[in-house]
Amino acid sequence: MPEKQRGPVVLRRAQVQQSTTDQRLLDNRGPSDWVHTDPWRVLRIQAEFVEGFGLLAEAPRAVCVFGSARTPVDSPEYAAGERLGAALAHAGWAVITGGGPGLMEAVNKGSSEAGGVSIGLGIELPFEQRLNDWVDVGVNFRYFFVRKTMFVKYAEAFVVMPGGFGTMDELFEALTLVQTKKVTSFPVILYGSSYWSGLVEWLRETMLEAGKVSPADLELIKVSDDVDEIVSIIRDSQAASSDATA
Repeated sequence: MPEKQRGPVVLRRAQVQQSTTDQRLLDNRGPSDWVHTDPWRVLRIQAEFVEGFGLLAEAPRAVCVFGSARTPVDSPEYAAGERLGAALAHAGWAVITGGGPGLMEAVNKGSSEAGGVSIGLGIELPFEQRLNDWVDVGVNFRYFFVRKTMFVKYAEAFVVMPGGFGTMDELFEALTLVQTKKVTSFPVILYGSSYWSGLVEWLRETMLEAGKVSPADLELIKVSDDVDEIVSIIRDSQAASSDATA
């Protein structure tokens, strides 16, 4: 049975629309009635911010973990996601993921089974949109930019596991915010050196050599294959931040 999640609304059968709210907002084709409807969309956007802030304001300190929705349950990467979620829970952090399947599910599962707070921030998509069963606290958003604000505002670190375009988007947005000091004391850690080594090498040998970034910019990226090391990096970053503000 066709089913679609649109924000907090569930649509089924003939009510399922092929387009998404984001798509309709950004599409400037068609009749000019968008001139009259767009101002009203501001209220819906405002409501999403209010709902997200209200849900997450009482959440414990958290780490955002990103990764592919297409990772099979029986893969080594899925098992690594479970270990990471559990390790973060044992260290006292909630986890925030995109709430979908694959690596997001693995991290939520590991956290939830370890007694941590497992948070999922979903998004309206034509696919890969249902919150996974291991999300303890979840909300579905219509607009990507509202959801991205929640990821950054309520996290103390980003851990980026192997993923596709969406994961890359989240990675480079996080790096840009840290580089421009929009967020501070915010480690960005790539899990899986075999997956990320090509990208890191390109950043160093192409982007850096061309003068598009500085050596200090590349220092913003940490790469690790060890869950315990990732927890230590985050813990050390938070300790350094506390010392700086003391």
